[in-house]
Amino acid sequence: MSNISDMNWQQRSLLFAKLSKIAYYNTDLAKSKAKELNFTSTTFYSKEGAQAYCFSNKTDLVIACRGTEATQLTDIKADLDALPVISETISRVHQGFKNQVDDLWPEIVIGINKKANTKKTLWVCGHSLGAAMATIIASRAKHHTELTDPLELYTYGSPRVGWPGYVKDVGVEHYRWKNNNDIVTTVPLLIMGFRHHGTEHYLNAYGEYRNPTGWQRVKDKLRGLWFGIKEGKIDSFRDHFINEYIKHISKLS
Repeated sequence: MSNISDMNWQQRSLLFAKLSKIAYYNTDLAKSKAKELNFTSTTFYSKEGAQAYCFSNKTDLVIACRGTEATQLTDIKADLDALPVISETISRVHQGFKNQVDDLWPEIVIGINKKANTKKTLWVCGHSLGAAMATIIASRAKHHTELTDPLELYTYGSPRVGWPGYVKDVGVEHYRWKNNNDIVTTVPLLIMGFRHHGTEHYLNAYGEYRNPTGWQRVKDKLRGLWFGIKEGKIDSFRDHFINEYIKHISKLS
């Protein structure tokens, strides 16, 4: 693998989707899989159910946040705890997502300390709950004078993270991937004041990268639901799986 900065954005999108999947693995398997992608060092952060990995080599450092695990009550609580609270930077952010980052933040600060990583480029990624955590981590790192600035943020199936003032102030280029009817991308509700951050990269019902608007998008979502019915699956949940993102993005790179 070359330096991540030398890749095009499609190649980086696939790499970070794979790392977001690896973030779900136990430490031994994660270390093995990350090594296959040329990351020579793996650090696991875990506290009160919040979990993330730091993968690094000579040139790059990646924070990959673990998403929701159905068997972890702390993850489910974090998803449901949607009270908008004052963020560490500006405006309001989802309380459950913020709490998950708060638990890991002291260790992450050590991991991405600017003085210790002057020659490394910082990237942040995650899927589902991990996508929301990644957005908050990227924002905090960007606004922290003692930390390396993240170059880019890549998320997959991200829920809405904060209020308009918050998402406008994140300050990091964000490739936000959405797969057709992925239900997690529709919460928390707009009526609660939450908004998405970053540029949406949309995968249609055929798994193709498109930018549909208006009625085209409505038709594509209905098409996806119909495909799911024919296969006996609930499309809104299937579309959220990280493997679906990897499968479709791999066609681009």
